[in-house]
Amino acid sequence: MSKLQKILVRARRQVFSEMVGNNPSIFKGEGYDFVELREYVAGDDIRHIDWNITAKLQKPYIKIFKEERELNVVLVSVLNGSVHFGSKKLKQESIAEVAALLSFSTLKNGDLLSSYIFTDEMVSHLKPSKKIHSVQKIVGEILDFDALNKKVDFKVIADTLFKRLKRKSIILIVGDFFEIPDFKLLAKKHEVISIIVRDNLEENPPVMGFASLVDPQSGMVLEGDFNSSSVEAYRKRVLAHDHKLFEILKKDAVRFTKVYTTSLAAVELRRLFEGR
Repeated sequence: MSKLQKILVRARRQVFSEMVGNNPSIFKGEGYDFVELREYVAGDDIRHIDWNITAKLQKPYIKIFKEERELNVVLVSVLNGSVHFGSKKLKQESIAEVAALLSFSTLKNGDLLSSYIFTDEMVSHLKPSKKIHSVQKIVGEILDFDALNKKVDFKVIADTLFKRLKRKSIILIVGDFFEIPDFKLLAKKHEVISIIVRDNLEENPPVMGFASLVDPQSGMVLEGDFNSSSVEAYRKRVLAHDHKLFEILKKDAVRFTKVYTTSLAAVELRRLFEGR
C-alpha cells in the first residue's frame, strides 16, 4: 500500500468511524432552523435542552435544528522548503495527513471543499467540490509537491484569498509558520484557522558538536559548533518566535493549534474544534 493510500485509509476511518457521537463533524454551520422537539436520550447535547418544555412535562426534551446552509471550507497548504524536514517523518507528510482529516470531515458534513497550495505564490487550486475522490487529489498533490528551496510569502496568501474568495468561508491554513503572518484583514471577512505543523527536533535540537546543516528553504549550508550554549540560544529564539506568533494570531482573532509529526493529528484537531 502506498503512502497516499495509507493516509487516506487511516484518515477516512478516523473521520467516518471514530469521530462519531455528539460531534459527527468538526465543523458547525453558521445558522440553524428549528425543526422539532423530541425527548432527550443519552448522548444528546445538553446545550439543546428546552428547559421550559422540560419543566412542564417533567421529562427532558431537546430542540432539533437543521443547518440553514452549507459551509464553504477552504484548505490551504503552505509548502515552503522547511516542511521538507522531520525526525520520524517529514512535516510535509503530516500536512498531508491533516489535509486528509479536514477534507473527509468537510465532506462528511455535506459542505463544499476547495483547496490551495501556496509557497511565495499560488501553486495550485482545486475548485469547490463535494465529491469524495477530491480528497485523493488534494492529498496526492501535497505529497508529490517538491518543496525544497521554496519560500513562503504570507502576504501573497492573505491577499490572494481575500480577492478570490467572495463567499464567507472557513479558511484552514496548514504549515509550519516559521514566518509571522498577517491575517487581520482576511479574518474580518472569513473565519481563519491556523494549524501549525512542527517536528520536536526543530524546537528542541540535540547537541551535535561541529556539523554542517542545509537550509531546505534557501539551500544554504550552515557550518558551526552546535554545542549546548548555541543549541539553547536557538531553542529560546524558537520560543520567542512562537510567543509572538500566538499573540498575533490571537489579536487577529485566528484560532490555532499545533500538531507535531509524532502526535495524533485527529486528536489535536478534535480538541481545537470542540473548543469552539
